[in-house]
Amino acid sequence: TFVLQMHNLGYCGLAPVIWLGLCFGGTAQLVAGLMEFKKNNNFGFCAFTGYGAFWISLCLMLLFGKNAELVQSYPLLKFSEVDLGMYLVAWTIFTVPLFIASMRHHSALALTFFTLLLGFIGLDLKELTGNAAAGTFAAYDLLVCASLALYLMTVSIFAESGIKLPVGKPWF
Repeated sequence: TFVLQMHNLGYCGLAPVIWLGLCFGGTAQLVAGLMEFKKNNNFGFCAFTGYGAFWISLCLMLLFGKNAELVQSYPLLKFSEVDLGMYLVAWTIFTVPLFIASMRHHSALALTFFTLLLGFIGLDLKELTGNAAAGTFAAYDLLVCASLALYLMTVSIFAESGIKLPVGKPWF
């Protein structure tokens, strides 16, 4: 998420987004989701496998949908003007129940999903209406989201070492 937003803000190209999206954002999250499934953590299973699939499918869309040679041979792969926007709307909808459920866990998780939801809405507006300001807002918001996700990872890793970091109370 961090590197994608660096790309969206113009600080790096698309290549690191593709590689990280396929390997870390996609594959690692799918594995994490399957591990959560074994622990009977449906929230973690849904979130990790869902967003792992998001990253893999986004990267494949970008790789194949913008490849002129492939698109010429397989025109169904070509992006229309609204395809990425509608793809993102689907993920916005997917994020809503996870955000609602996250509010019953703790503040750090709820804030992570809140910023993720706001980021998706901003990206939806950017892609479907051409509103560049919404895209810029989404990029900065999703940098906050990436920071919160890193904090949650740190909370989990530190807990195994007996270091307890604050996560806040559930919102309801």
